[in-house]
Amino acid sequence: MTWLITGGAGYIGAHVARAMTEAGERVVALDDLSAGFPARLPADVPLVRGSSLDAGLLKRVLAEHQVTGVVHLAARKQVAESVAQPMRYYQENVGGLATLLEAVAEAGIEHFLFSSSAAVYGNPDVELITEDTPCAPVNPYGETKLTGEWLVRAAGQAHGISTVCLRYFNVAGAASPELADTGVFNIVPMVFDRLTRDDAPRIFGDDYATPDGTCIRDYIHVADLAEAHLSAARKLSEGGLRGDLTVNIGRGEGVSVREMVTVIGEVSGDRRAPVVEARRPGDAPVSVASAARAAQELGWTARRGVREMVESAWRGWLLHRAP
Repeated sequence: MTWLITGGAGYIGAHVARAMTEAGERVVALDDLSAGFPARLPADVPLVRGSSLDAGLLKRVLAEHQVTGVVHLAARKQVAESVAQPMRYYQENVGGLATLLEAVAEAGIEHFLFSSSAAVYGNPDVELITEDTPCAPVNPYGETKLTGEWLVRAAGQAHGISTVCLRYFNVAGAASPELADTGVFNIVPMVFDRLTRDDAPRIFGDDYATPDGTCIRDYIHVADLAEAHLSAARKLSEGGLRGDLTVNIGRGEGVSVREMVTVIGEVSGDRRAPVVEARRPGDAPVSVASAARAAQELGWTARRGVREMVESAWRGWLLHRAP
């Protein structure tokens, strides 16, 4: 097997590339480098610079590298940006996927792994989100991921492609400091950024119907997420999965925003009290995954906890923010 990883030089993509190559899989990465860095990739992983919107390039890469399976991670993923630029999100996230699937079908590739998101669920009023929880995304980013899942399944059925859609919950941490997330879009780096600028962390709303009044989320270590991709890819290549499968990737455990801020303070040594601000529109009180299907279908469960996520992310933050 040779796997093409789109977005392979990104934060998640590089972790997936490393996990797969360390397990003996052959990998080639495609990345436009808008958010990726070549240095993240293992030395033996070829990097092709380009976009999944480039049909000619995709055709050449699939043929030249004799690709037999695809892990599609390349996408725009910021909720606020998707609200401001919905056409761009649909063009890149859905249009790029359609172009890629067309090339995959033409090349006769039979295995396709799609990076989806818990954003497809929107804000369901349930304590534990299963894969059967109705999907009702509340922003264009979530809409493009749900549309992507529909497209992946339809293409799989039409062209005999076995497919898996992995719905990530909140990703954090780093397998090693150089692979850490350099963006400031999720709670862990956002709090790091506040502390680095000598500002107090912010909590948006402390009056939710939760034990400490703050939102509860399911956090997954990026190294665990990478291992989930490896498990899914191997199940696909071994014929161990049905034609199409959708799986939540989370720990099945909730952590409140206040609890996460406390852990970050302990790890960083900056324990200043957070500032409570008004709720943000659209924030669900609780969003926690059921991890049962991942264990049953992929033979995978998360192994790393929240403190390990924060400690590893902090080491990466210090490396990338060093003067």
